[in-house]
Parts: sequence; C-alpha cells; structure tokens
Amino acid sequence: MEKPHFLDHDLSSYRQLFKEWGLPAYRADQVSQWVYKAGVHDPEQMSNLSRELRQELFLKFDWSLPEILSRLDSQDGSSKLLLKSKKGHVIESVILRYDGRTSLCVSSQVGCKLACDFCQTGKLGFVRNLSRHEILSQFYLANQLLKAEGLRVTHVVFMGMGEPLDNYDNAVAAANVMMAEDGFFLSARHVTLSSSGLAPQIEKLITDCRAALALSLHAARDDLRTELMPINRRYDLARLKEALLKYQKETGRKITIEYILIKGKNCGLREAKDLVRFLHGLRTKVNLIPFNAHPGMPYERPSDEEIRTFQKYLADRSIPAPVRYSKGLDVSGACGQLAAKHAEQIHAKPERKRVVASTVQAAILTENS
Repeated sequence: MEKPHFLDHDLSSYRQLFKEWGLPAYRADQVSQWVYKAGVHDPEQMSNLSRELRQELFLKFDWSLPEILSRLDSQDGSSKLLLKSKKGHVIESVILRYDGRTSLCVSSQVGCKLACDFCQTGKLGFVRNLSRHEILSQFYLANQLLKAEGLRVTHVVFMGMGEPLDNYDNAVAAANVMMAEDGFFLSARHVTLSSSGLAPQIEKLITDCRAALALSLHAARDDLRTELMPINRRYDLARLKEALLKYQKETGRKITIEYILIKGKNCGLREAKDLVRFLHGLRTKVNLIPFNAHPGMPYERPSDEEIRTFQKYLADRSIPAPVRYSKGLDVSGACGQLAAKHAEQIHAKPERKRVVASTVQAAILTENS
C-alpha cells in the first residue's frame, strides 16, 4: 500500500491523524511547523519530537521529493528544472529571479488535453494529472535550492505544463496550501492560477480559491481563437466573457490577460480592435508576450514595430499592456520553449515505468504587485 505523502496533509488533517493515533494536537502542530515553516522533510531533524514519534512518522509517511534530472541556469537568472516523479514521469519547473522577488512556474499535469496550436505540450497529448503533493513538491524543492542563495519563492504561477483548471481539485488545493496561514503563507496576490478558458471552472474559483486569475486568450475573435485554441469550440468567447464578468463582479479582482503575439496571425489592427471589444466592461491588464520560436512550430515572432503598434492601440484606449519578454531563452526555458531535452525520454503511457518527454506550456511571469 502506498504511503500518504507528507505534503498531502495540512495542519487540520495532521491534527485528525494524530488524534486517531492517541497523540495530543500540539504534536501535529509541531510537525506542521517543521514541514511548512521550517522547510524540513526529514523526521530525524524534527528535534522537539520524541525519537519514537520521529520513527513512526518516518514509517507512516512518504518524505520524498522529485529527483532533479537536470538543472539549466540561464544568464538572465532563471533556472529550468527537469524533475522525475516517483511514477517515472518527467515534469518541468522554472525559477525566475528578479530584484526583490523570486517566482516559480509550476506544472499541474503531465502533458495536456487542450492541444493549443502554438504549444509543444499539447503536441504530446495528455498523460495524467499531478497530485496535490506533486505540485507542492515543486515549490518545496525550489525553496530548498534557493535557500543556499539566501532566497525563497515569493510568487507562484501555475503556467507550466498542463491546464491547471482541468486538474481543478489538485491545483486549487495546492494553491490554497501555498496561501494558507498555517501553510506556506504566500500573499493571494502572489499566487496565480492560469486557464485557457474553462468557463465553469473559472466560475467555481469565486468561492473555492483566493488566488489571482490569468486568462490565456491569444485571440479575441472566435474563428481565430478556435484555430489557435480548440478549447474555444467548447467555451466560445461569449461564454468565456460571461464567466469573467461573473468572476470579477463576485470577487472584485483584476484579471490578467495573457496574449502571445504571433506574426501574421493575431497582432494586426483588426485583432487589436477585437481585443478591445472583448475587454470592454472588464478590469484587466494585458501581458503581451512576443512568440518564442521553437522546433516544429510554423509561427514567428512579430517585428518590434508590430509589437509597439499593437501595444499603443491598447494603451491609447486606457488598457495597460506591458510587453513581457520571456526569460530563459538561452536554456530553452522561455515561454513555449520548455521541453525535455533527453533523447531517451519518450511519450509513454501512464502505466509503463518509463520516462515521459514533457514540456512546460508557458513560463510566463504574471507580475501581481
């Protein structure tokens, strides 16, 4: 029988377990403090616990973290981590270092069902959802690596491999632990759930999660968005706008719009007008991300002039639209470029004990101030 993972429990569930074991609640509080505040995942280091309890914890829980297959450090201060789960699947996380803050881009699935035309992850198909502890382990491991630099993760974006809201329960549970006072206690403004447009799940977030919302839009005309993002067939722009309006009305939160600029496809005057019309009535910021070329994709990056023209059209209509130039270009760690580089990694079925080639959909930094 598989042991429960130590990150599958929060303070409340640790207390319940300890009660079942006939132990006082304060012991559960001590374990939770070691795990979530001190960053300790070895019971032997939990010095205020008895030796007997430390041994019992060691035997009853899985205290492992993903194996780091490779780490690629970019000249711009980002680090791309290739991680292997206990089930043999490979996922990627990206650490992005900035002055005054450190962001982590996490994956929520192995592969992806949505098959966005500009994304390498979608070309691999879907393998499986990551569990809550597999998502949190990326955060935990990143903090361990950063500790040696005197840094810690201050911002988390769910913009790695997969569609977070397609793995709704696990992604939301992980985000809530990141924000919980008795968890990792990040600001809700510094944890961002991204979605390609799963309208019903966006509406569920109203009551389920305080994290910020980012929408991967990339086109504001149904025919073009369907071409780029097949999810638009299921939830077209009208349905998506309905969900966003409801979300904003109920939460009062500004929504970040992610918009990858693709030459000759979605960054002309017509597309700028489409975007302005779609955003009418919403409080948003638009992150404009110039497309990063990668093998197998027929798209190109627009010229600087095209980018400036598109941005100016939005700015002239009072829509904040900063251009976000992706980090990690030199280690294939930028938006849309992240992919496992090991030749022996193949796309295996979940039940096989083999490594899965993986990509990260979009290591885009959503800057929530």
